[in-house]
Formats: sequence, structure tokens, C-alpha cells
Amino acid sequence: MLTMIKRWRALRKRGVMGINERNGDFVLKYNNRKFYPYVDDKIITKERAIAAGINVPEMYGVIETESDIKHLRKILKDKTEFVIKPAQGAGGDGIIVIGDKFDDYRYKTVSGRLITLDEIEYQISSTLTGLYSLGGARDRALIEYKVSSDPIFSSISYEGVPDIRVIVLMGYPIMAMLRLPTRQSGGKANLHQGAIGVGVDIETGKTLEGTWLNEIIQRHPDTNNHVSNVTLPNWEGFLELATSCYELSQLGYIGVDMVLDETKGPLVLEINARPGLNIQIANNAGLAARARKVEAHLAELKKAGKPAESIAERMAFSQQYFGDSMVESLEG
Repeated sequence: MLTMIKRWRALRKRGVMGINERNGDFVLKYNNRKFYPYVDDKIITKERAIAAGINVPEMYGVIETESDIKHLRKILKDKTEFVIKPAQGAGGDGIIVIGDKFDDYRYKTVSGRLITLDEIEYQISSTLTGLYSLGGARDRALIEYKVSSDPIFSSISYEGVPDIRVIVLMGYPIMAMLRLPTRQSGGKANLHQGAIGVGVDIETGKTLEGTWLNEIIQRHPDTNNHVSNVTLPNWEGFLELATSCYELSQLGYIGVDMVLDETKGPLVLEINARPGLNIQIANNAGLAARARKVEAHLAELKKAGKPAESIAERMAFSQQYFGDSMVESLEG
């Protein structure tokens, strides 16, 4: 714990962003509330992404009402692997991840638990009532492709699928983190449930050190393998996806969550309009310093009468100024 306190104190001197600053200077300033449905509803996000040509897990079907539940068997007819999730859920609650079909009426979750079709239908019914949604509002259930994690993560992850979060300000990726499932998190890539957050060098896609349960760590607690110095495949693809989500969401300050599928490559899972701040600890760097750098750059472009930069130009700017080798010069 003392190590974590020292880390926070050091970060404050190097441009760390606090929650009030995040909310007042970035979320409220750059995120128009009328566009929140684009990211708060996973089905709307997916539909917009598909229309824009942005790679996402395939959507098998949507259950909108109780009467729609009767269509579930038809949707799942030829499926042995799939995911069911609340459209407006948060924190991973209410998600069912099926890894195999046991017989005509039972499925096996990725954790090995057998679940009947009736149980799945019951959970979908609970989802529709808003049990897992933001604010308890009526919801919809999404059935989609189950991501197969890339083998590169087999030595540094436990059971579930790791994901990559990138914070994007006005279309410029400013910080990235790999989230690794653990036994503690039940195979979910959720930091609050016990997953590991590992910083990622924006320039190279190489992992840095990790943070787990408020402690700085070097090794995965379940595999005992080092989590640092792993170069993520297709890093340029991840950055391009994250950068393009600025236009997709119409929001200026977002967290883009992506996964690396074994055969399909980088895919966007969801977009968050209020991304958390633990990413700073994993990167040993402050978000505010990088965000102010982007704001200054945008002001310079405006003053010079230059047009908005392309996705490739925004990526190049971020890789030039926010790589791990540039952290000290930017924040010192």
C-alpha cells in the first residue's frame, strides 16, 4: 500500500488527472450528452460500428421483449459458442459466456458450469427488466460472437479474454492499458473484480508493469509469468480502431475497449464515456499532462487555420509525443 501511495504522489507531480478534473475539464467539456446513447447502449454502438466499417464481434441476434425470448432457440440453433450481455449493462454484470454445447438443452460456460436453456432464458428475462442496466431502466439482450483470445496471452492471463483500453481525446489516443483476467476476477477483464491493469507503450504496443489489487506487480499471480515487455500484435490496428471511435461516438473524451481475436484480429467491444483513472497507475504517467498537450496542439492547428487532422495524422502525433520514451520530457 505504501508503494501505491508513493506512486500516486509521484504521479501528481507529473500531470495525474483526478476525478473532478476528469469530470469538469474533459467529460463535461467534450462529451455532448445527446450522443451518450451511441456508447451507453452496446447494440447501438455495434450497429453504428458495422455501418462505419469498424470491426466488432458479429451480432447473432437481439432480444427486446419477453415475447422475443421464444426466438432464442432459433438464434442459437447452430451455435456452440456465444456471449449474451445486457445492452446497457456495466461492470460485466449479467453477461453469460458460453464455451461449448453439452446436449440439446444444456451449455457449458467458459468456467465449466453447466447451464440449461431455461436458465439462459430466465437470465435474459431478468436482463429485460433492467436488473443489470444503468439506472435500472428497461433493457435489451444482445447475443454475439464469442471472442477467441490470441495465444500470445496464454501465459499471462487466466481463463477469460484480456482486453485493451485506450483513452482517446478529440480523436488522439493518449494512454493505453491491457487488462488481464485472474482467478480473483473470475476470468473477467474487470479491474474492480480483481483483473490486472498493465500499462502499454502508445508508440510500440509493448507492455509495461502491472497493478493488481492496489499493488504494483511484475508477474501474473496465477501463471507467475512476467506481464511486462510483451509486444501486442497488430498494435497499429488497435490504435486505428481506437482513434476512429472518435468519429463513431461523436464524443471527445472516451475509453475504447478492444480485444484481440485469434482469427479476426483487433475488435472493438465497447466505448465508455466516463473511463476510469487507474490506467495512470499502470502506466506510471498522468493523463492530464497528455490531454493538455493535445489541447495545445488543437489550439495551434486552429490558430494556423489548418483543417482537422486525419486518423493517421492523429495516431502519428500520439506515438511521437506519448511513447514511453517521451514520458519524462512531457511530464517532467
